Amino acid sequence: MTSAGSRSRSISFAPRGSMMPRFSTAALALLLTWIFPSSGLYFHIGETEKKCFIEEIPDDTMVIGKYRTQLFDKQTNSFLPATPGLGMHVEIKDPDTKIILSRQYGSDGRFTFTSHTPGEHQICLHSNSSKLALFAGGKLRVHLDVQVGEHTNNYPEIAAKDKLSELQLRARQLLDQVEQIQKEQNYQRYREERFRMTSESTNQRVLWWSIAQTVILIVTGIWQMKHLKSFFEAKKLV
Repeated sequence: MTSAGSRSRSISFAPRGSMMPRFSTAALALLLTWIFPSSGLYFHIGETEKKCFIEEIPDDTMVIGKYRTQLFDKQTNSFLPATPGLGMHVEIKDPDTKIILSRQYGSDGRFTFTSHTPGEHQICLHSNSSKLALFAGGKLRVHLDVQVGEHTNNYPEIAAKDKLSELQLRARQLLDQVEQIQKEQNYQRYREERFRMTSESTNQRVLWWSIAQTVILIVTGIWQMKHLKSFFEAKKLV
């Protein structure tokens, strides 16, 4: 997820040293990112400010977002839980900029949507501007956590509902992870195909532009030769 705010979940890296420890830590970080794709962060917004984030999501994938707000208190110089009268408006757009969710929530909320088109989805949040006294020129801190794919499943609840044993529940988790990996692979193929089409289109345009430049240069050269010939003949130089 892309944002100018600070992430509440950070990964610590080893101190500088040999190349092998740094490579292992980076590989571990990439592995953790692949296994746990949920992202948690917090950001600050003003009264009418809007914050948008980009999340790359495969098709037919459920996404659950949870947020909670804190209002800055000048007396204590700290962020306190926001009052219930403060609301947040959540707007979700698919890669075709089509709005798939637009709803007003409270100071703490949870939103859910399912992607139907693979690609970059835009998640925008902004506070309601009807409660001007709540801000009084202050700022709001929003903690946002987005979970994608199988991480949206509540496995303890599923195990209690379906009466699954620990082994059956683990098998269910593995099947969900495999399904999500397949969706990610399909999405990467989709991106590769679009990139290839863009590259071919760009190469074709460059080729035609080069041909057009060559034709223009040839036509211009022929015209200049004819013009100079007629000029010399008019001056009786040839």
